[in-house]
This record gives sequence, C-alpha cells and structure tokens, in this order.
Amino acid sequence: MKKETLERVLTKASSFIGKSDIDRLRSVIEEELSREHKREGKSKEELLDSFLTAKKVEGCSWRTIKYYKYVIEAFLKEAASDLSTITTDDIRSYLNGMFDKGHVSNVSADNTRRILSSFFSWLTEEDYLQRNPMRRIHKIRAMKPVREAYSDEMVETIKTACSSARDLAIIELLSSTGMRVGELVRINRSDVDFEKREIVVLGKGNKQRRVYFDAKTKLHLLNYLASRIDDCDALFVSLFSPHNRLQISGVEILLRKIGKKTNLSKVHPHRFRRTLATKAIDKGMPVEQVQILLGHAKIDTTLHYAIVDQNNVRSSYHRYLE
Repeated sequence: MKKETLERVLTKASSFIGKSDIDRLRSVIEEELSREHKREGKSKEELLDSFLTAKKVEGCSWRTIKYYKYVIEAFLKEAASDLSTITTDDIRSYLNGMFDKGHVSNVSADNTRRILSSFFSWLTEEDYLQRNPMRRIHKIRAMKPVREAYSDEMVETIKTACSSARDLAIIELLSSTGMRVGELVRINRSDVDFEKREIVVLGKGNKQRRVYFDAKTKLHLLNYLASRIDDCDALFVSLFSPHNRLQISGVEILLRKIGKKTNLSKVHPHRFRRTLATKAIDKGMPVEQVQILLGHAKIDTTLHYAIVDQNNVRSSYHRYLE
C-alpha cells in the first residue's frame, strides 16, 4: 500500500472513526508497512551475512560462525528464493533428506535443526519474517554415547610421554583446571597469578572467569617459563623460532602424537575437561560450583560432562537401599 493510498483510506475512515482510533490505526499500518519494506529489502545471502554479524556481536567464536555459515548455506541452496514462503514441512523434508543421503547421525541432523532454528528465530525477531517455520520442529533424539574420562593411570602415561617442559606444563594445566583449549591458548603470562595459583581466562561469549591450579602445575609452569628465551606475551608458544603464540591446532596435534606414542585412544584436550568434572562431582563438590568452575551457562551441560563412577553407584546402592 502506498502512502497516498493510506492517507485516502484514513481520511474516509475518519468520518465514522474517532481521531484517537485513526491515530492508532495509522501507527499499526505504518509499522506493518515498515516491516514489509524491511522484509523485501534483502536477499537470502544478505540476510545470512546479517545473522552471522549478529552472532559475532554476541561473542560466538570464529569456529562457531564458520559452522553456522556452512550449515545455513547448504540449506539455502535448496530453499526457496523467498524465505517467507518456506514452510515447516519444507524444513522437515530437508532434514529427512539428510538421512536419505546416508552417513548422517541423529546428532548431526539435530545440530542442523538447532542452527536453522537459531537462524529463523533471528529472522522472526528482526521482523524479516512474520512467522517462524521452525517453531513446531522439535529436537531430534539421539543415543548419547558414553564419553569416557581419563583414568589416573592414563593421565600419568600422557605426562610421561611429554617430550618438553612446555608440553608437560600444558598437560598439567589442562588436567588441573579443566579449561577449554581455546581458553588455554589465549592466556598471557601476565594473566597467571602464581601466588594465588589462579588464572582469569576468557571463555565463551567473551565471559571471564577464574580457574585454579595445583602446586605441581605451578612448578611445571615456572620451570617452562624459566626455559623460555623469547619475549612473546603468550603463556604457551611454539617450540621453534619465531616462537609465536600456540594455536588450538597445535595443542590438538600434540595430543594426537602422544596418543599414538602411548597407544591410548581418544586423546584430546576436551577430555581433560570432562575428567575434571567427573572427578569433582565424584568427590562431592556441589554441581553448582563445578558449573562455575567450568564456565557453563546451564547446569545441564555440567551434568552431561560428568560421568558418575559406577563403583560409587554400587556402593551407594548397598549403603542406602539394602
């Protein structure tokens, strides 16, 4: 509706509607016209760029942004050119097609569902769409695999396999703090408080939190720093010149090599985090405190990370139920 047409309609309506009602009607129609103009103003690709920008502002990591882009672009290649015409059935058909193509787990399909839900929710909240076609599409159920923690023996085996003071300091810090590998590589020397044995790390969503390390980790960190001859601010750097800040991939490669060297399976940084959560809960640390320690937004995530020792379940059964 053009503005001139709107004015003619409102003028005619004023003969049988009061002025206050006319003003409210004008406001409603102008707001809807503004939304309609906004919806018609951007292509699918531009809307995706705007969505990813919003996610960056929210503090999502570049890896998350990259994954969002990959998933949504794959969907948009098969979607209608006009996003407003996409229906719930269209999205269900797309998700079902992922299974038909094979080699897609329920977990992967649900990750796609979750990302598309975030995209369409944003489009609706920003008034690019009038309705959200994802609203009635629910979580795809999947069997939860048993995610194992490291045993004490495995941790000691990994430490023994370290070939440098740096590598041992990394393992000790991951093991005693349960921090994310992305948090570890961002730490600077100045961030470490050796007197209090704590570090302020930058976690997901650019949220800061304190993590704590034990006396043994302190000694290994000091030993590693004493061996450094570079002036890089980073706590961990590459072993060879020019000694740049160590990246996530560097830590992952290190642990893969240790896994092959020791014949241990599933040796990766995140497993230290799961191990700490399991050990903390197993020894009676309140789950709310474990949640804070790990920097989880939801307590359900903390419970998902922790694995209750089956031996303790057995002993508790005999203690409380027999």
